[in-house]
Amino acid sequence: MAISMYRASVPVFLQFLPAMSACLDKGAAYAAAKKFDPAVLLQSRLFPDMLPLVRQVQIASDFAKNTCARLAGVDPLKIDDVETTIDQLKARIVKTLDYVKEFKPSQIDGSEERDIKIPLGGETRSFKGENYLTGFALPNFFFHTAMTYAILRHNGVEIGKGNFMRAPG
Repeated sequence: MAISMYRASVPVFLQFLPAMSACLDKGAAYAAAKKFDPAVLLQSRLFPDMLPLVRQVQIASDFAKNTCARLAGVDPLKIDDVETTIDQLKARIVKTLDYVKEFKPSQIDGSEERDIKIPLGGETRSFKGENYLTGFALPNFFFHTAMTYAILRHNGVEIGKGNFMRAPG
């Protein structure tokens, strides 16, 4: 049986983006309890040459919205990377979720062989739809959501695997 490109993408984003938002809530609560500016968390990173939490959230959001759009053959929603607070990041996640929810199975299913070209590192990279989703977009989405979780956890926020995974439905 062929993969449902819709079921392999949209429900995944609809599960993990709210979980990431809930982890940000826990980060804000932790900062309040410890009496430090939550903006400190946004600039935290696991290692000096890694991107900070704020960029991890922005990139995860970009992968969710851009993946759906590219699989559907439409131009992705543009969201500028201007967030400086947890509330602004959470609003970005909501905007991304609202956009992802607009896609219907009929727009995405059947995109396995769609030609997808994306700019990457000053070059254009070409994929077929299924390879793009399973070998590039989803791994990158999970990497950046996991880094968001890891940065928060590294900074003492009490979250666990259940917070990262958040049960579907």
